[in-house]
Amino acid sequence: MAQKTKPTYQNDRPINEKNPDTNPDPITGAPGSHPVGTGVGAAGGGTAGALAGAGIGSVAGPIGTVVGGVVGAVAGAFGGGAVGKAVAEDIDPTVENEYWSKNYNSRPYYQTGMTYEGDYLPAYQTGWQSASQYRGRSFDEAESDLRNDWERTNTRSRLDWEQAKGAVRDAWDRVSTRVDRAAGTTPSNTPVDRR
Repeated sequence: MAQKTKPTYQNDRPINEKNPDTNPDPITGAPGSHPVGTGVGAAGGGTAGALAGAGIGSVAGPIGTVVGGVVGAVAGAFGGGAVGKAVAEDIDPTVENEYWSKNYNSRPYYQTGMTYEGDYLPAYQTGWQSASQYRGRSFDEAESDLRNDWERTNTRSRLDWEQAKGAVRDAWDRVSTRVDRAAGTTPSNTPVDRR
């Protein structure tokens, strides 16, 4: 007689055994959760909304400033969270990882002896993740921040910034048009058609 196994649970919800990589929402269990993207968008939107609401509310005096700030923060956080989720959904780390693992050693910056997992993957991740973090900015505009991020957080790769920069830029360029489209922005170095 075959023995039944107990379903595996994550956060009190059964894990999808057919496709455990559905990234379920921790509260609803719905697939496609992007808590980091939603959180980043909500924080940015909430701050912007609070400032705008306080500015508008200050016409009505000090009480209006407070009320306007609170209302603006709530509305901005909701809208920013939606944009953050849309941006995060446009970048699939599994797809990016698969693409770069197959292509890294044909790129002009590739150095013999360096590995994908240990050396280039952290650089590609920096690029595809930072494109949404610094959306609306070109790579050149964000480069000093990217360099600081790399030097502060890179612990695995043997590449220094100058060696990693080509891979970071490649991954940034590959996802940046998707990020800008999802966020409804264009990078500052892209001409906007105003016809």
